[in-house]
Amino acid sequence: MKLPDAQNLIDRLAGQMRPDVVKETALVGILTGGMWIAERLHAMLGIEAPLGVIDISFYRDDYGRRGLHRDPKPSSMPFDVAGRPIVIVDDILYTGRTIRAALNELFDYGRPARVDLAVLVDRGGRELPICPRYCAQALDLDRSQNLQLEKDAQGRLSLRLIDHA
Repeated sequence: MKLPDAQNLIDRLAGQMRPDVVKETALVGILTGGMWIAERLHAMLGIEAPLGVIDISFYRDDYGRRGLHRDPKPSSMPFDVAGRPIVIVDDILYTGRTIRAALNELFDYGRPARVDLAVLVDRGGRELPICPRYCAQALDLDRSQNLQLEKDAQGRLSLRLIDHA
């Protein structure tokens, strides 16, 4: 399967989001891939609020089974969340559990006016009722396949498909 170009997908995502961005809009990227995409979207869309970052490690519902991520980072919300439209940005949407965790953490910072979700790729396989408002590409992948966003030394993003069959 030929995977789409990550930068083309980010351009598509920015085009979808642009009409809805207002002065108060803030982006929150989920570490790590969501943060990489959010950084690019933040610049492309000219968003005034500083970029927020969420590390959902402590909010995962499988924390007891999986344990702590080997290198947790602090979350950062350098703006007032209350009453602000927020767009959570992630790379790959799968079961919806990462987004549920991000929502739980986001609401610890305050009550936004609204929360939307922007994802580079929706690969299907939802286990929770989560749906992105902005999605650059939908792919139908088998459960034995894993899709990853990778960043090279020059900062270029690319998608990689890993088959666990």
